[in-house]
Amino acid sequence: MDITDQITPFSWIEHDDESASVTLYTSHKYKKELFKTRKKEGFDGSGYDWESLAQVFIQEKAPDLQHVIKFDPEQLMFCAYSSDVVALKRFAIMFKNVCENEELVKDIFSRTSPQKPMTKKELEAFMAKVFNMNTDQ
Repeated sequence: MDITDQITPFSWIEHDDESASVTLYTSHKYKKELFKTRKKEGFDGSGYDWESLAQVFIQEKAPDLQHVIKFDPEQLMFCAYSSDVVALKRFAIMFKNVCENEELVKDIFSRTSPQKPMTKKELEAFMAKVFNMNTDQ
């Protein structure tokens, strides 16, 4: 069975540099009801919320992938990527299987924290701090 068939509605993308990505556009209705259960806590099913779920999944179910799988979410898209294509395939299949197990995904979701992107002001303060740290050395 092809990786795409195994992880739908997630998408598999192979890149020219021999790395790969797994994406999910959050406009897709997949697992919307799960995120709605914690809407008052700030969850809305964004790419950041999906990353939070994936991070807890990796910590608890696949800790060997913690330093292999990277994330680059946006409000409207979840994205996990890696230069280790075999490890990313393993992550994608395992994560999709967990998402399909209602009991297990609810359990993992219960330990997630909502993540939001930095505001412009927060980003500017962070960049100023980083820039000042680099110029002091």
